[in-house]
Amino acid sequence: MIERVAFIAMHTSPLLQPGTGDAGGMNIYLDRLARKLASRGIEITTFTRRADGDVDAVVPVVDGYKVVHIDAGEPVPLRIGEMKHLVGDFSDGVVEWIRANDVDFDLVHTHYWLSGIAGMRVKREFGIPMANSFHTLGKVKDRMRSASEKPSSAVRLEREQEVIRGSDCVIASTPYEFDDLLAHYGASPERLCVSPPGVDHDVFRPGDRWLARERLGLSGDPMVLYAGRIQPHKGTALAVEAFTVMEASMDDEFGNPFMYVIGGASGDQGREEMQRATDHAERAGLSDRVTFLGPVPHAILADYYRAADVVIIPSRSESFGLVAAEAQACGTPVVAANTGGLPYVIKPSESGLLVEDHDPRTYARAMQAIVEHHRFADRLGEAAVEQAKRFSWSATADRLMELYQGIVA
Repeated sequence: MIERVAFIAMHTSPLLQPGTGDAGGMNIYLDRLARKLASRGIEITTFTRRADGDVDAVVPVVDGYKVVHIDAGEPVPLRIGEMKHLVGDFSDGVVEWIRANDVDFDLVHTHYWLSGIAGMRVKREFGIPMANSFHTLGKVKDRMRSASEKPSSAVRLEREQEVIRGSDCVIASTPYEFDDLLAHYGASPERLCVSPPGVDHDVFRPGDRWLARERLGLSGDPMVLYAGRIQPHKGTALAVEAFTVMEASMDDEFGNPFMYVIGGASGDQGREEMQRATDHAERAGLSDRVTFLGPVPHAILADYYRAADVVIIPSRSESFGLVAAEAQACGTPVVAANTGGLPYVIKPSESGLLVEDHDPRTYARAMQAIVEHHRFADRLGEAAVEQAKRFSWSATADRLMELYQGIVA
């Protein structure tokens, strides 16, 4: 019987607004999964590094789910690359908190490679099993990175290998990530398993596009949406360039297309990617039709999904692709890169379109096909809703409970 589970997410807190800094799909995963497991009577304690000196040491979220902030370095936001030397201090803090509070965890579930290192320490100290979810893999990112991206550090690649060896179960988000772990890391297949993330269907659901636009104060012209962290690997600048190419090739009868970019600069090269994106809009004379909104709350994001004609996801790699699942749940077709978990989330040519290259003209043609052909767009949107029903937090919790029981047994 599983009663208490420790989540470890050193580099980012589930309490952060997705789209800010390094907060993204993993933060949503942590928070929604913890809430769902807590509602089933399992006590979830999430350990994260303190990045704000004013935040409480322990933050109760809902009954049975709390976030514990561990001191490691100055309590200020840091980029992931700046945290590597703090893993030891963070691990010490987690172990000390568990001992001081006399908590008997049944297992530890770590998220990302930094947390995996801390989790192995907890596993050794308390003799409990460990599951790990990477959410993104360094070797996979390196294979797909653009010329402007820095490669993963040797430390990260070595530590990922250590975490794989030290985990009782490595949880992949899709069968594609399962295959990547086998092919690029030589992981033992008997200790790999698949558990896709979910979608909050109470928030992300179909609705009237025109009512959504009315609530947001938007026009009736064609709308393209990009949602996610702004960084080279996510392809933000490529998305904006693709929009400018599409706009230039559309007939006036379709109106004046506009684009919204939701999310903030992330990682070491986030600001440079933001500049590249704004430069594309300026050169095309479309600065007044490409709006950078920054991160927005989930309820508002859902309205932007519903308001959009198409959502573009030109990522270099995605372990899953939560934006694609959320957009489809709202009935909006997606144009995305045929990479990582995206072909698992999107049903190609049925619930969205997948692009094989990183050419903005290819993305532009795919988006234009949706924007200019309403029957085609409607057919994609209807199939998108059905496709998104495959993913729910209840199903994710069911699968993880099955995996947890197997690990403990």
